[in-house]
Amino acid sequence: MVWADSFTIVGVMSDQTAANPVAHEPVPEAWVKTELARHPQRPDPLAFIERMFTDVSQIHGDRAFADDPAMFCAMARLDGEEVMVVANLKGRSTKEKVHRKFGMPDPEGYRKALRAMKLAEKFGRPVVTLIDLMGANPGLGAEERGQAEAIARNLLEMSRLRVPIVATITGEGGSGGALALAVADRVLMLEKAIYSVISPEACASIMWRDASKRAQAAAALKATADGVKELKCLDDVVPEPEGGAHSDPDGAARLLAERLHLHLKELKTLSVDELLKRRYEKFRNIAQFYTAV
Repeated sequence: MVWADSFTIVGVMSDQTAANPVAHEPVPEAWVKTELARHPQRPDPLAFIERMFTDVSQIHGDRAFADDPAMFCAMARLDGEEVMVVANLKGRSTKEKVHRKFGMPDPEGYRKALRAMKLAEKFGRPVVTLIDLMGANPGLGAEERGQAEAIARNLLEMSRLRVPIVATITGEGGSGGALALAVADRVLMLEKAIYSVISPEACASIMWRDASKRAQAAAALKATADGVKELKCLDDVVPEPEGGAHSDPDGAARLLAERLHLHLKELKTLSVDELLKRRYEKFRNIAQFYTAV
């Protein structure tokens, strides 16, 4: 497989096509963007944090079970403004990826995130979340400790948090694991990120019982920024440097920081009551479908 650095490529092939060189089917743009969102050199949330925030003071532990290494929470400053930054961490080296469970948080990770957000509410700091995960950790231990309840609790509490919240999908935004950090006043996506209820591979396995149809599933899921915006689940698409964020991480961070600053500035002009009212209406009205007979 060849990683794609633009949308006009020749050489990204599914396993099915590779096995049958006679069949050269066009690669859906949605799958090309999925490959880019998973690019091994794509900056993870920690790379953006290192480039965008200053005076970072990390918060550890959920005060109930453990400190999840897959979840990062910290008081910080964005362009001099005090904020709370919450992000999942995927790791860079193989050893670190295993330690961080490839960025898939456990229940204690989501509870740590909520504890940090409640601290932000107490001190009147806006919350900025950065998301790049396939989903929450599906392991037995996570289920035993209440993974579903922890995610549901975050959805509830974020919906009524009395400070501005801006969430950004920087790479993959997978299922409830991503949504547990994305109940926000503004939801942003990097241009070549994806955001969906299920991964293309899992979707293909369920719908067609054939994971090799993942490119077809990616197109059907409307997981790209354009598709998510069409469903009205997205407020802003953040442009990336030519070739993708991995080609210029510093440039990608500058572009994202500009958009975060803009949206936080707009949200700070709203009263708390107006902020909560708009947040409620936003999530009550997204992704509505009507059938005409």
